[in-house]
Amino acid sequence: MNGPCDQAKWTAIVLAAGRGQDDPLAAHFNVSHKCLLPVGGIAMLQRVVAALNDCPLVGEIIVSIENETLLPRSLGKLAKRVTFAASQSSAARSAAAAVERSTEQFPILLTTADHALLDQDMLSHFLDSSMSQECDLTVGLARAETILATYPNAKRTYLTFGRDRVSGCNLYGFRTATASQVLSLWQTIEENRKSPLAIVRAFGLHALLRYMTKTISLDSAFSLASRRLGLTVIPILMPFANAAVDIDKPADKELVEDILRQGS
Repeated sequence: MNGPCDQAKWTAIVLAAGRGQDDPLAAHFNVSHKCLLPVGGIAMLQRVVAALNDCPLVGEIIVSIENETLLPRSLGKLAKRVTFAASQSSAARSAAAAVERSTEQFPILLTTADHALLDQDMLSHFLDSSMSQECDLTVGLARAETILATYPNAKRTYLTFGRDRVSGCNLYGFRTATASQVLSLWQTIEENRKSPLAIVRAFGLHALLRYMTKTISLDSAFSLASRRLGLTVIPILMPFANAAVDIDKPADKELVEDILRQGS
């Protein structure tokens, strides 16, 4: 088995754009930008970048954010470790722009600035598992059983595939340049999220009906998506409840800080 030094370094992209004056989290805690929000005394973005910086499998770190001046304010000395990429009008467009500038630097890890509990165990599991698969794209997911065993009262959004209920972990592995094709689909869905017909066109009526009637398994769903997209997409099941915890609302921040206190 190859060790970390024998593997290709991953380019990490962190989506860190805020929502401007409409960002409810920044407004609630009276900070000018979500990435500056202190979580356990450390800016949220800094926690994510520090975890990536400590990972031997990660090379370049790109932060997609509105203004480059936010980097030293949120990262301190770590600002010298990252490359700035100007965010775009949406998460999908920001991801596409950042990936485009990294087309010669695959594999690429895409994550978000609100993944404040990101740590070495999560990164090692996801990146090693992604490299062990013959695929173009990997998606980090956690089963409901994994999350609820640790946080029985946590309110998470679950997707149901047959007997499987899973929650996203904001971890995406672009193994090949072919994987970037999925970003066009993401933009289409994002721009037409209020149009059911757009979703049907993207995935097909049969797939949508099977999902709605809970008759499609997780593996079957990813196989169908792979055929639809013309690439191979593999789910990576994360054995860590914390991998599915991000900070979207004040209650999430309280949960994360409770977790950090218990781990200290």
